[in-house]
Amino acid sequence: MDQENTKNIQYQKGQGAQSNPHNRFLNHSYGQFEPEGIDDWALEEHVQTNFIKTNAKTIVNKVDSQDVGMAYSLNPYQGCEHGCIYCYARNSHEYWGYSAGLDFERNILIKSGAPGLFRAFLNKKSWSGDTISLSGNTDCYQPAERKFKLTRQLLEIALEYRQPISIITKNSLVLRDLDILKDMAAMQLCAVYVSINSLDEKLRQKLEPRTTTATQRLKIIESLSSAGIPVGIMEAPIIPGLNDTEIPQILKTVAMAGAKWAGYTIVRLNGQIADIFKDWLFKTFPDRAEKVYHSIQQCHAGKVNDSVFGRRMRGEGHLASIIGQTFKLHARLNQLNETRLQLNHELFKRPGEARQLSLFD
Repeated sequence: MDQENTKNIQYQKGQGAQSNPHNRFLNHSYGQFEPEGIDDWALEEHVQTNFIKTNAKTIVNKVDSQDVGMAYSLNPYQGCEHGCIYCYARNSHEYWGYSAGLDFERNILIKSGAPGLFRAFLNKKSWSGDTISLSGNTDCYQPAERKFKLTRQLLEIALEYRQPISIITKNSLVLRDLDILKDMAAMQLCAVYVSINSLDEKLRQKLEPRTTTATQRLKIIESLSSAGIPVGIMEAPIIPGLNDTEIPQILKTVAMAGAKWAGYTIVRLNGQIADIFKDWLFKTFPDRAEKVYHSIQQCHAGKVNDSVFGRRMRGEGHLASIIGQTFKLHARLNQLNETRLQLNHELFKRPGEARQLSLFD
């Protein structure tokens, strides 16, 4: 996108992406071609959130990426109303025929058959109970969950099968399911990571316009910890020039709230996210956009994205090294990551089936 034009367009409050870039898989596109006139009606039509039920054929996916910390993921929703500007899941929306921009936030795909598909998956004789991560792509507790309750149904099934589950979320709706999570935690079957990348409410509102406040996320950590549920945080993404200076305070604050583990990633702008983020950056922070953008490039060898496993999440170069060292130091000072989080895979069993004994029982 032309930088000068971007600077002259006003930031639109209440939404993450500031545009709806063309889907690279489609031959056609729509947009507002005049600042006023008959095109306005079409723009208004796309403002409200649409919930679209889909007939998914599978629900649990094997994760081949070697650096994301999960082996299997489960996502009951595609697209996300949270509107996080940096979200890597935006690109996947193009495969469904939508834009990675505003469409990602306004057209939410609901996998209504997820509970049945999950049960069928767990009933496979080849499945032995490896940990499955909820929200490997989009947040399983996004606003749609309040209406459709798919995540709660999935947790009820997981408890029934003694299936280990890890969750990452930034929504306080997770506390609705404390009853199930407490029962699972008593058997070492669940852990929750809370995503938090800023304690600055003004910055949070711009990065993640429709998410739970940082204050509320600290309350989530406190509530989960008090209930005996293993809880950690993901400080992701760290954006040099925007939130990197918050690392010490964030780690200190979450540790005081009860978090025991912490991880981080440095922002990377792959696919359409590069244009979406740059457009947002120059509209939102015109005074420092150039510096932030170049700082991101410094972390990825002059680019804004790196797809090499083991390097893409943490970056490379002097600036990325400083960020990594700062994070490790303050994690250690706040006694985070002192133990390894392990869930119990030995309890998995299908209803009505005797538990398979291991060689070490």
